Amino acid sequence: MAKKDYYELLGVARNASEADIKKAYRRLAMKHHPDRNPGNKQAEESFKEIKEAFEVLSDARKRGAYDQFGHAGVDPSAAAGFGGAGVGGFGDIFDSVFGDIFGGGGARRGGPRVHRGADLQYDLELTLEEAVFGTTVKIRTPTAKECASCHGTGARAGTQPMTCDTCQGHGQVRMSQGFFSIQQTCPRCRGTGQVIRDPCPTCNGHGRVRDHKTHSVKVPAGVDSGDRIRLTGEGEAGQHGGPPGDLYVSVHVKEHPIFHREQNDLHCEVPISFVTAALGGELDVPTLDGRVALKVPPETQTGRVFRLRGKGVKSVRGAGVGDLLCRVMVETPVNLNRQQKELLQQFGRSLEGTDGKHSPKTSSWLDGVRNFFEDMKF
Repeated sequence: MAKKDYYELLGVARNASEADIKKAYRRLAMKHHPDRNPGNKQAEESFKEIKEAFEVLSDARKRGAYDQFGHAGVDPSAAAGFGGAGVGGFGDIFDSVFGDIFGGGGARRGGPRVHRGADLQYDLELTLEEAVFGTTVKIRTPTAKECASCHGTGARAGTQPMTCDTCQGHGQVRMSQGFFSIQQTCPRCRGTGQVIRDPCPTCNGHGRVRDHKTHSVKVPAGVDSGDRIRLTGEGEAGQHGGPPGDLYVSVHVKEHPIFHREQNDLHCEVPISFVTAALGGELDVPTLDGRVALKVPPETQTGRVFRLRGKGVKSVRGAGVGDLLCRVMVETPVNLNRQQKELLQQFGRSLEGTDGKHSPKTSSWLDGVRNFFEDMKF
């Protein structure tokens, strides 16, 4: 008989969040649990089905395999364990679903709690050129690794942790309050289910020791400040056989003396002389992959922007290549000698009486000022 679709069993959409899946399971588990339906075989079968569905969909790895391959993508031995282990007491629901609300931690019976290693973050500073073209860098990060002396148990070599006699290895103690069973972390073993009577002298009973690790990080072309590179499994080691965490490399691009980046475009300011602005000309402007010639037409005003297409940044997400936008700034001559000043004065006199022909913006602005004062009747 073909198995039912897990999403249909829980009554959730295929893109449902983890919170929605847990909420649906809580509701259905309370409804169909055999303790609330004694002698009802159909309710017992329904409970087994929704429990199996929840075990798969609440695990990101298993859910991904199920989404891609269906029931065939889920480990058959693991799937058999979901329903074949039998129906536990009503407190089992609290172990897996309600434990986080009432202070539980999902400790597994008969062994210490498995903890995933902590994620680490590393701030990587790059030059603009490295960010644009990509690079490979080596970084060294502090981390915690499994103790080689005790192999992560925390107990001295030749000894083993003992089962906690307060919680009998459950990692939690349970208190009944009416219909509900509320569990709390065991105060003696702090949820591990085990007590170390003879700690390992190397790690002082922690099972892990501090260390440093060198990573080779491949930075893709086009990254920008705020982007993160994830190195799966390169974080701190897990505890009691738990998986390691991840390492997140946060990119920070240093300021560049010439270029300013905005998304995939680069911006720069290009100073030009008064003569070039008036008569036009050609000048070399820098780009990240060499110099290019920029033609400046006659009568160019300061602030005008010239776009050099395809001279920006190639997007790390494959959305094409940006442009280089050059904003020209007309530079006023300084440190003039007497002759140069006289020539400029002569040039200025030659413009007099031309009714703003050579300076249209100045003429327009003066007309606006004149009208303003007339309207205000100063």
